[in-house]
Amino acid sequence: MFHIALFNPVMPANTGNIIRLCANNGCVLHLIEPLGFDFEEKKLRRAGLDYHDLSRVQRYPNFDAFKQAMGERTIYAITTKGTRSYASVEFQPDDVLLFGSETSGLDPDVMAQIEPGQRLLIPMMPNNRSLNLSNAVALVSYEAWRQQNFAAEPL
Repeated sequence: MFHIALFNPVMPANTGNIIRLCANNGCVLHLIEPLGFDFEEKKLRRAGLDYHDLSRVQRYPNFDAFKQAMGERTIYAITTKGTRSYASVEFQPDDVLLFGSETSGLDPDVMAQIEPGQRLLIPMMPNNRSLNLSNAVALVSYEAWRQQNFAAEPL
């Protein structure tokens, strides 16, 4: 299945929604610190409802530790600074979908470690800034899963 990585997420409700999303689409969620909230925060638990036990969530102290753990997997950065649409990619099982902070996106040092051809954007109307993080994760992760004919992989 696919891996979703959130770099420095700051809004607990978005992360909770993404935990719930991952429980339903089988993706593994990776949280790269620093987090902008306490992982036990009520808003996070409420948004994730009772899906915490159904999802796989891993945490990393920084991007280097995360990148090392991912090994040879392909990492796609989903960013407004992308060079091509996420819909043009032929995703492969075990690919990583990396998303930045809701307030500042991906750190320039992190972005520099992603090949330009692996920086993907979500098409939007001109002059708009970005989508909500949980909506962006849903769009891209479901497209990747659709390409695999929604093949189910148990936890």
